[in-house]
Amino acid sequence: MTDPGPASSHTGHDHSLPRKLTTIFCADVQGYSALVEADEVATVGRLKLYRADLIAEIEQHHGRVVNTWGDGLLADFPSPVEAVFAAVAAQRRINQRNAALRTEQPAAPLMLFRIGINLGDVMVDGTDLYGDGVNIAARLESLAEPGGVCISGAVFEQVRKKLDFGFDFIGSREIKNIAEPVPAYRIMVEGSAPAKASQPPVTPQPEPASGRPAQAGEAAQTGEATQADEATRIRKWRQMAWRFAVLGLFLLLINLATSPRSLWVFWPLLGFCLLLMMRYPMGVHPRVMWPLWRRD
Repeated sequence: MTDPGPASSHTGHDHSLPRKLTTIFCADVQGYSALVEADEVATVGRLKLYRADLIAEIEQHHGRVVNTWGDGLLADFPSPVEAVFAAVAAQRRINQRNAALRTEQPAAPLMLFRIGINLGDVMVDGTDLYGDGVNIAARLESLAEPGGVCISGAVFEQVRKKLDFGFDFIGSREIKNIAEPVPAYRIMVEGSAPAKASQPPVTPQPEPASGRPAQAGEAAQTGEATQADEATRIRKWRQMAWRFAVLGLFLLLINLATSPRSLWVFWPLLGFCLLLMMRYPMGVHPRVMWPLWRRD
């Protein structure tokens, strides 16, 4: 992807520039340099047609083209929903063009666009946009599959209950000069979600700079489940121990009543002890098992 120029290279904090919250749409062609090297004239001609499709969908969905460079395009939308609609519609139009080209020229290489969309705060300088919001959109575009659309977690939260597209979480990604990883989602361009978009995958919590997951709620639930499982194993072992103790006492009384000079009761008692040792809950300290008078 060619450098987008001022739209995303400005990283300072110029307080003299106005700011706005907007949806940034970034697109480029996968493997454009190789296409140009193979057939420069045909590639540039096709790029004009495909870019016209992109611009038509952007304008139809109330977006604004901010900048174009080489094979790339930057636009912004007042609505994340409109931006996603425009991206999916554009990819489908381009796929139709590629299908027609493949029918006419089976050996011709396909031209596939990647699109990244982010919702963020940007600085406005005339018609140009600057800031982290633009940089994140460009990074998401590079994560998108050829012919695909990749959106940030901020966009996902705005569109997940409004659109029936399929969404696939692809992880939280590190982005240069951005303190926290950005959750990224892939949109299923050629199909809708198997369930309504009101039942999306849960957005994972961003990971802190240290790289350890910030999922305290999930960790707490996991800890509670582990403690409950351990308590169940302890309770079952204690119940078995009490049963063996009562059975051993009963056998001892029989032994003393029938043959006090031959204490055969030690053999079943030894078997009970071995069985208790084999069934002892792994990882549980003996002090946790007792006192015996603890109610279960």
